[in-house]
Amino acid sequence: MNSEKKIETAASAGKRKKPITAQDLMNAAVKLLDSHRSVSSLSLREIARAAGIAPNSFYRHFRDVDDLAVALIDQAGRSLRGVIREARQRLSLERSAIRTSVEAFMEQLDAEQKTLHILLREMSIGSPAFRQAVDRELRFFEDELCEELTRMAKVTGHATYEPALASKAITRLVFTMGAAAADLPPEERGQIIDETVVMIKMIMEGAQSLAKRAAEK
Repeated sequence: MNSEKKIETAASAGKRKKPITAQDLMNAAVKLLDSHRSVSSLSLREIARAAGIAPNSFYRHFRDVDDLAVALIDQAGRSLRGVIREARQRLSLERSAIRTSVEAFMEQLDAEQKTLHILLREMSIGSPAFRQAVDRELRFFEDELCEELTRMAKVTGHATYEPALASKAITRLVFTMGAAAADLPPEERGQIIDETVVMIKMIMEGAQSLAKRAAEK
């Protein structure tokens, strides 16, 4: 009899679900998003239902939906920076760093993880706390780009005037153009990509020209 109970207990244990993690809740929230919904529009009950847990269990991982949203924004920023970094590392001789990076950025509009959508949407319609979180992620992008511009200046001998400001201009431009491309089908984004590449080159040419003038004074 005892052995039967043990077998039954083991079978029951085998059927138990794995504990829900914070990442599971974040994944459930992402699945609920579409082109018309931002993280800030989701309710706690919706997310809990999508994750297959009772609403009270949500609080084991996040204080509220805002807390989850900020975690999602942070994760989205890290993920997107990783994608851009990888793209730069895959550069071939025939491809420019600017075009490769812009194309990698725009490709994220169709990514299953909706990384870019989260940043773009919360940047424009999110709460002040969400916009601050997005702004923090943008500053991370700017810092990385500034380091890259400084490194490239040493390699090429072409200094960039106010590299931090140039990095900010490029980052804000790319995100603005990304927002413009977000509602377009992939086959119609070519013009926006081309325009973005040209505008970045204009910023870079201007920054290098200003640096040259400053050096001549």
